[in-house]
Amino acid sequence: MRLRAEGLALAFSWLTVLPVRGPSQVDRARAGRALAHAPLVGLVLGCVCSALLWATTVAGLSAILCGLVVVAAAALLTRGMHIDGLADTADGLGCYGPPERAREVMKSGSAGPFGVAAIALTSAIQAASLGQLAQERLWWAVVVVAVTARVAAVLACRKGIDASTSGGFGALVAGTQSNAVLTLWVLAAAAASVFAQPDRPWQGPLVVLTVLTLSVLAVRHCVRRFGGLSGDVLGAAIETTTASAAVGLLIGS
Repeated sequence: MRLRAEGLALAFSWLTVLPVRGPSQVDRARAGRALAHAPLVGLVLGCVCSALLWATTVAGLSAILCGLVVVAAAALLTRGMHIDGLADTADGLGCYGPPERAREVMKSGSAGPFGVAAIALTSAIQAASLGQLAQERLWWAVVVVAVTARVAAVLACRKGIDASTSGGFGALVAGTQSNAVLTLWVLAAAAASVFAQPDRPWQGPLVVLTVLTLSVLAVRHCVRRFGGLSGDVLGAAIETTTASAAVGLLIGS
């Protein structure tokens, strides 16, 4: 029980700006337990975003403005880490050369044209789709989107995945997640998504399984391109899965 509480505290201290203190020293075992709790972080963030969407909708803001406010709030709540990872990953994928060159581009500290385009397009899709989910009053769907995005990060760290470098966040969490943890979170996300579209209970699980499969394929490509997994790739997986899951849950609305 203590180890679970420690993993949960570290997950919130790593992945959010909430005033939660994790352990002073972090090794791969602790990091793996923390990442295994990432979907619970998504649950809390999803509830906050859903409540904010409801409040802005009640305030009379347009759907797109509601979505933009929530996307900005989510970026603040997560220190912008996932957006930064998305930009770095896009720049790395857009450059020529061997994995070493791609990793060098990703560590440059500035966003290139591919990174800027990725942030702009992904954020726009998130804002428009989340705003429409609010307009449709699909509040639970917003929570499902946030949880599913963090399940994608857990899947990215499955056994057999190596880190691209010997240091950094990727080195701490790559290959730490067992098949049991992966199966548990995929099934939990699929079960929760049954209520995302009340009129079509089959749509949520179908969307969750589809976007998680696409995320696994995208992460696999990044691992081949960069010579392993990095924290930037995890951020990109979270951001792109957020966008694709929100769009998927809107199909047929």
